[in-house]
Amino acid sequence: MNVSESCASVDGRPLREAVQAIARDAGVERGSISLAIVDDATIHALNRRHLGHDYATDVLSFVLESGEGWLEGEVVASMETAARRAPEFGWAAADELLLYVVHGALHLVGHDDQDPEARRAMRAAERKYLSRSGIQLRESAEDASNDDHPRGRASDG
Repeated sequence: MNVSESCASVDGRPLREAVQAIARDAGVERGSISLAIVDDATIHALNRRHLGHDYATDVLSFVLESGEGWLEGEVVASMETAARRAPEFGWAAADELLLYVVHGALHLVGHDDQDPEARRAMRAAERKYLSRSGIQLRESAEDASNDDHPRGRASDG
């Protein structure tokens, strides 16, 4: 599984490792996932063009092609949003960005967060992959009961 990234002044290693682990654990053996770290203006334009949402978001993910054991996809995350939101939660922008990338990669391999049960499963998976990088994401009763993401962010995954 090839994971390539386009990042300005971001340590791509933990991002790549997380995406590779998620893909591997989902049985993806072949393919490519591109990872783009962008600003709010860029993610806003992508969100509007591809999803019809006229606002910036934290992360977008796109499955381009997939099949048995293979996946071609893209994860686009906003470093600007991560830097702005991280202080609200008392952690580094790099940790917030990793959360976005993990969330987007989980969508690529089939996780969903549209109903309470699926949201609980996705939150558990986010905690699992973040903990592999030494980051603890608190479990919240709200994780399964509202549309906000674990740290109060809205995402279009």
